[in-house]
Amino acid sequence: MPVNVPLGPLLDPAFHVGTVPTTWAELLGFGTGAVNVWLVVRQNILNWPIGIANVMLLGLVFLDGGLYADSGLQVFYIGLQLYGWWMWLYGGDGRDNLPVRRTRRGEWAALLGAGAAATAFLTWALSVWTDSTVAFWDALTTSISLMAVYGQSRKLLESWWLWIIADLVYIPLYFHKDLKLTGVLYVVFLTLCVFGLRAWHRDLRARTAGEPAAAAA
Repeated sequence: MPVNVPLGPLLDPAFHVGTVPTTWAELLGFGTGAVNVWLVVRQNILNWPIGIANVMLLGLVFLDGGLYADSGLQVFYIGLQLYGWWMWLYGGDGRDNLPVRRTRRGEWAALLGAGAAATAFLTWALSVWTDSTVAFWDALTTSISLMAVYGQSRKLLESWWLWIIADLVYIPLYFHKDLKLTGVLYVVFLTLCVFGLRAWHRDLRARTAGEPAAAAA
């Protein structure tokens, strides 16, 4: 059963898809989410403040729709968005100069271990403490998304693959929960993730090709 919280007009219907209402929070989440991912593809630092607005809006949508892990995830997202904002500003050789790079073997081991542990814990917690009907899938997408946004904050190329995997699960999950506009948004996300993967790969290839030439000079 969806959680009823006093969130005013944001949870009022903006329009209906058939008999299913789409709230203002979901509609605004759609817009900010699409802009956010497009800016990430372009490595534009404005993706971080827009991303913070997006996760706050989607947190309301997920809470109202009974996706409790996804709702709680947004709180962690805000922290990671602030961390990513700082990393993109000051984590490279100079201001706003964090380069795209591959994920190292040790980073993969840490990410996969943390993701598996988080999925197991969240599945148990959602099954015991909530009325979630999709405990495992909610937990899995939450864990993969946290791994992906951490990778994005450090400009790890493979973070796009994590987003693609998460989106492939999110899309049917949101349609199942009657969050149809959010489901469509994640189809857009999936498309943008493919473009993002290709764009970051081109950037990495161009940079690594230029490094030997710079060293020789």
